Amino acid sequence: MGTMSNEPTGSTKRPSRRLSASANKAPLVPPADRRWSLRRRLTIALGGFGGLAIATLVVAPLVGPTPITLARVFDTSVPFTENVDAQIFFIARLPRALAGILVGASLAVAGVVFQALLRNPLATPFTLGVSAGASLGAMLVITLGLPVALGGIPAVPIASLLGSLGAASVVYTMATLRHRGLSTTVLLLAGVTLNSFFSAIIMFVQYSSDFAQTFQTVRWLMGNLDVGGFQPIFAALPLLAIAFVMFGTLPRALNLLTLGNDSAAARGVDVLRVQRVAFLSASLATGAAVSLSGPIGFIGIVIPHLIRLVVGADHRIVMPASACLGAAFLVACDVAARSVMAPLELPVGVITALTGGPFFLWLLVRRR
Repeated sequence: MGTMSNEPTGSTKRPSRRLSASANKAPLVPPADRRWSLRRRLTIALGGFGGLAIATLVVAPLVGPTPITLARVFDTSVPFTENVDAQIFFIARLPRALAGILVGASLAVAGVVFQALLRNPLATPFTLGVSAGASLGAMLVITLGLPVALGGIPAVPIASLLGSLGAASVVYTMATLRHRGLSTTVLLLAGVTLNSFFSAIIMFVQYSSDFAQTFQTVRWLMGNLDVGGFQPIFAALPLLAIAFVMFGTLPRALNLLTLGNDSAAARGVDVLRVQRVAFLSASLATGAAVSLSGPIGFIGIVIPHLIRLVVGADHRIVMPASACLGAAFLVACDVAARSVMAPLELPVGVITALTGGPFFLWLLVRRR
């Protein structure tokens, strides 16, 4: 008779491996705890960055080459026509601060959405030619000498908005023309090509203009928050409201879309609908923002990466936090533009580029 071996068989090894592997896994987090963790992180992020945005909105109108105080601004004993502090606050500085809040928030969130849509960390609100279309519309109004205002609203923001919507329509049509869905590759290539084409037309328009028109167009292309009143803000507000309502439907879907179209579709995401909503909302926000301030760079690329560095990659936190930090950053840059070389005023786009460029390079080096 043969003796029975004391060595464990293969069938006895496998369960022990599975047991040891499962024992080494981290315990699963209950869904309720995950929701609580998300809410806590969202509350902290919105409390910090939202508080920063509110603080800059309150302080910015009080800072400038001419000192003013809130006591004199709201002094009802002095008529408004004689109250210099009130005129500076309500006519010159408060519209600028509100425009900075809207433009900064819009460009930052649009940058987040475009980066998720194209799955490209270098995508910006200006990648797909929307900004170039807006700039071309403004250039044509300035050069051709069209009416200064239409219905009480300056003609330059109206033409800029129409140009951005036209550019977005061309890019979207090309991306869907020969595909059943929305080809993000064609979308990106068409946007870059259209951006170069519109830039060439802008240079030709500038070359054909006289000195005064060229100076005006160059200043507009540098970016400026001197909106001159509340009318341009009211004109852009409906489009911005629509864009942000659409933004509110995207965070969860964008989290899944960054994994790939197939993975997102397997988890129940209507990929084509999400792509359309993302492109339309980000294009509307970019067009409305550029119509207010002209093209202001680096906000749509620096702010999203900085927020991800602080709070992670969850779009449910990244999008609102980017809106708050983008708003605060642009308002602070506008205050610096008005104060650094007072009484001269620098274009705010120069300040954002001087600040955002080196900072983004530091981010790249730090991530390596």
